[in-house]
Amino acid sequence: MDTAALSAFMEVARTASFSQAAEHLHLTQPAVSKRISVLEESLGVSLFDRVSRQVSLTEAGRALLPRAQQILLDLEDMKRAVGNLSGPVTGTLKIGTSHHIGLHRLPPALRAFSTRYRQVRLDLRFIDSEEAYEAVLSGELELGIVTLPPEKDERLIAREIWVDPLAFVAGRDHPLAHQKQVSLADLTGHPAILPSSSTFTRQIASRLFQESGLEMQVSMTTNYLETIKMMASIGLGWSVLPASMADHELVILNIDGITLKRSLGVVYHPRRILSRAAQAMLDLLLPEQTT
Repeated sequence: MDTAALSAFMEVARTASFSQAAEHLHLTQPAVSKRISVLEESLGVSLFDRVSRQVSLTEAGRALLPRAQQILLDLEDMKRAVGNLSGPVTGTLKIGTSHHIGLHRLPPALRAFSTRYRQVRLDLRFIDSEEAYEAVLSGELELGIVTLPPEKDERLIAREIWVDPLAFVAGRDHPLAHQKQVSLADLTGHPAILPSSSTFTRQIASRLFQESGLEMQVSMTTNYLETIKMMASIGLGWSVLPASMADHELVILNIDGITLKRSLGVVYHPRRILSRAAQAMLDLLLPEQTT
């Protein structure tokens, strides 16, 4: 089966758009359409419903999707197994990371990597940690540099790189900002601005309140930490943010001596052969843990 056609099929399925798939594959839209047509003709089925501007998988397309993904992943593994034996570090390294990690933690490693391995093309995607985690599970990304889940997940290998202290914060004009000591119960009497409940950071904070039999009053959610910081600084609610983000606009609340932290690190699939580029990135991120 034509792997180029399978790659085009996977990209159209992922983006629900022939034009976006063409852009990501560095092809023209007619070239992508031709590859899909050839695949449909070879299988004798239609893989996509094309209604107006909407593109969606047919029943046959949905059945093919996991099989096509597995074929491409197995092929990639075979290429890596052979390519890892010798030669320079080349190819494309697909990494997913959050905006916060990408802006505040990764730049030194990215700079060192791009200087040392000029023949590697970095495909760096800024997405939520949870989305990157799932993309590594599915094989769409090779590495995720993310907030690690609070509960260990055996489906992926997770290695801690940074410990990221978290702080309860509020704007300087917030009623809690003037208290020397604040309890968790005090916080429940005021609106909170937090990441969505699906995020690992929110789960860390929620667990603390649940263990005390308390419920937070969450008034707004967004996964952009800079936006949360801005809304907290103007008094719209308290929040939990990386302590490194606290500045003159925010007050760190002393919550009964409670300290929170999250782990930031790298995840990769235990059953996928890492490319030489991915291994080189791990060596930069975890110099004392890799061999």
